[in-house]
Amino acid sequence: MDEPRQSSPATGAVLRRLAPPPALCGFLLLLTLMFGISYAVGSGVGPVAPGMHGTSGTATGTGDTGDSGTGDSDTGDMGDMDMHGGAN
Repeated sequence: MDEPRQSSPATGAVLRRLAPPPALCGFLLLLTLMFGISYAVGSGVGPVAPGMHGTSGTATGTGDTGDSGTGDSDTGDMGDMDMHGGAN
């Protein structure tokens, strides 16, 4: 009787061990798809707050916010109000 020729079981085991799990592949595909869709929607909509830009006096990557440290930063005209609405 002729016996059917079988491939080496070690070859299949090595390939299964090296391949990432299907759930991981699906998750990465879904993550990439969601990022792409959100990027496309964001590009199509444009800036959310068009008046918000960086100041022209800042250098990229220096961490300098342009604040001179005098305490005159823009706080939305809150004055001397504390967080609960009472005056200091």
